Amino acid sequence: MILGLETSCDETAAALISTDGRVLSNVVSSQADLHARYGGVVPEVASRRHLELVTPVVLDALAQAEATLAKVELVGVTTGPGLIGALLVGLSAAKAIAWARRLPLAAVDHLEGHVASLYLEPEPLDPPFLCLLASGGHTMLLDVEDHGSKPAVLGTTLDDAAGEAFDKGARLLGLGYPGGREIDRLAREGDPEAYDFPVARVPGFDFSFSGLKTALLYAVRDLDAVELERRRPDLAASYQRAIVRALVERTREAAAATSAPRIAVVGGVAANSELRGALPDAALAPLPLCTDNAAMIASAARFTRAIPYPGYLGLDAYASTA
Repeated sequence: MILGLETSCDETAAALISTDGRVLSNVVSSQADLHARYGGVVPEVASRRHLELVTPVVLDALAQAEATLAKVELVGVTTGPGLIGALLVGLSAAKAIAWARRLPLAAVDHLEGHVASLYLEPEPLDPPFLCLLASGGHTMLLDVEDHGSKPAVLGTTLDDAAGEAFDKGARLLGLGYPGGREIDRLAREGDPEAYDFPVARVPGFDFSFSGLKTALLYAVRDLDAVELERRRPDLAASYQRAIVRALVERTREAAAATSAPRIAVVGGVAANSELRGALPDAALAPLPLCTDNAAMIASAARFTRAIPYPGYLGLDAYASTA
C-alpha cells in the first residue's frame, strides 16, 4: 500500500492506493473559499492552512481506506514544482511518517504526478502517448515514452498558463475564484462566436495566452456596466473558445508531427467541459483526478526510485524546475 501526500498549492491532499494502482482513498481539502476573497492563492496563507490540515487529512485517508500506517509500504510526496512554503509542509509530514515507520520515500515531481493520474485503475493508460498538461501553473505538451522515464517537453507556454488565463479572464469579467470553473459555467449561457478573440501562433509547439487576455481586457473596457452585464456570457464563451482552440490545435499538430498513437489530457484545465468535448478521442484524466490530488502522487511513486530510510531526511523541495 502506498501513501501519497500533495501540498504544492492550495489543496491539502492524502491518498492511499494499492501497488497495482487501485485507489483506496483520495482525500482533498481545498482552500478555494479561503483564497476567493483575494482573487487568487496567497502563498503564506496557503502554507499556514496546510499546517492545520495535513494531519487530519492523512488520518481521514487512512480511515476511508480502512487502513493503518502499519500497512503502508511506501510514502510518496510532491517535492516540486509549486509554492515552496506549501511544499515544505507536505514534505515534512511525509518525512516524519516515513522515518517513524522506517519506510522508503519517493520524491515525486508534481507534473509527473498529473501524468501518472492516467495510470490508475479502472482504466489505466499505458505509454507511449502525447500528453497535454494544462493547469493553473503549467501548460505543456509532453512526449511520454514509458512509465518510469521523465517525459520530453515538446512545448510549453511563453507567458501565462491556460489555467492562469482562465483565472485572469474571470477576474476581468467580475467572476469568482477559481476562474476556470466560473467561466465554464457562464460560457454555457453565451455565444462562443460572439467575439473573435485571437489565438496566438508562435514557433514550434509552444503556447501564448497574454495577447488573448489583453484582447478580453479591451473588450470589457469598451462596454458600460449595463452592456457588460448583458454580454458577460458571450465574452466568457468566446474567451473560453479561444483558449480551447489554442490547446486543441497545438496538441493535434504535435500529435501529427510525432506520430503519437494516442493523445491524453491531464491537469486542472482537463476538467473544462469544452476542452473535453473538443478532444473526444483523447484519454482524459477522470474528473476527480484533474485538479491537484494525492492519488496521482501515489501513482507516480510506483514508478519513482524510492529513497531508502533514512536517506531522505535531507531532501528539499523546489519551487521551479527552471
